[in-house]
This record gives sequence, C-alpha cells and structure tokens, in this order.
Amino acid sequence: MMFLACVSAYVLGAIPSGLWLCRAFWHIDIRNYGSRNIGATNVYRTLGKGPGALVLLLDFLKGSLGVYIAMLLVGTPLAMVFGGMFAILGHSASVFLRFKGGKGVATGLGVIAMLMPNVTAVVTLVWLGIVFVTRYVSLGSIVAAALVPLLAFFFDAPAEYLVFGGAAAILVIVRHHSNIRRLLDGTESKIKAGRR
Repeated sequence: MMFLACVSAYVLGAIPSGLWLCRAFWHIDIRNYGSRNIGATNVYRTLGKGPGALVLLLDFLKGSLGVYIAMLLVGTPLAMVFGGMFAILGHSASVFLRFKGGKGVATGLGVIAMLMPNVTAVVTLVWLGIVFVTRYVSLGSIVAAALVPLLAFFFDAPAEYLVFGGAAAILVIVRHHSNIRRLLDGTESKIKAGRR
C-alpha cells in the first residue's frame, strides 16, 4: 500500500496545473512568458490575480491530497511524509514535462498544512509579510522554507515531520538558486499582477 500511495501522490503532484489551465482557458503556453515557470507566481505576473490564485490553490491541493492519500492507504506519520515528498517530487520533476516542473513552494505548503498546521500558519504569515514589504516572492519563499524545520522543532513535531521539513526546505532553496543569484545581484523581479 505504501508503494501505491507514493505512486498516486507522484502522479497527482506531476499534474502541471499552471500549464494545462493556461492552455485550456487562456490559450497560451505559460512557459513562453515571464520567468517561463509553470507556477502561480508566473501565472499571476502574466494573467493576473484570478488565474494566479487558481493555480496556487490547485498546486497547494496536490500536496495536501498526496498526504491525504497516504493517510488513507497506510495511516502512519512516515507514510504521510512519503506521500508529501512524492507529491513535491512530482511537481518539481513531472513525468508530463520530461521530468521538469515548478519550484514546489505551493505544493510543499499543501503538504506542511496537512502535517503541521501550526507551522503552516507561521510560515504563511512570514511569507506574506516579506512579500508585502519587499515585493519579492522568491525571498519570501526561501525564508519561509528555511523556517519550516526550525518551527517543526520548536513545536515538537514528530521526528519524521522534522526530517521532512529539513529536506523540503533544502529542495525549495536549491530550486531557487537562480532567484538567489538575482536577489544578490539586485536584478530579481518584483511581484506585480499582469494582464497579457
């Protein structure tokens, strides 16, 4: 059942929500616009608040459902962590996109929301504060990801969740390596809703 849970979570995570929605409803390939990323931030910059929020919600749900499937099929904390990990892996290395994908922030948040709601509440507030003040989504995502394992420890989360939080933080930060370079160079784009 663990194998089935992991495969199901991966396939669910691999669904390229941003790409397919933009093709179906706005008739564009989002990979040809802005940062060329399929995630909510690029959809927001290209098409505006509504489409960006929809992609954010769907990517969030992929992570939450990955954990939920593992909870139903197996039910242990370790299985739930693996369900979340495979959902994030699917999003970041999608079989539908030749093993390319998004940066995993919204999907990872969906996983954390299922595993550690108290941690999710804090990192969401931190992310919102940083983005509101600086207008840099990438900076908010990097700082929020780094906080997850620290907050998991502070809130005395199970060891499996603590290890997952650390691994997920590393993945998100590594996936933002180009953003980190641009932040250091002062060339990172600030968030602004677009209308193609």
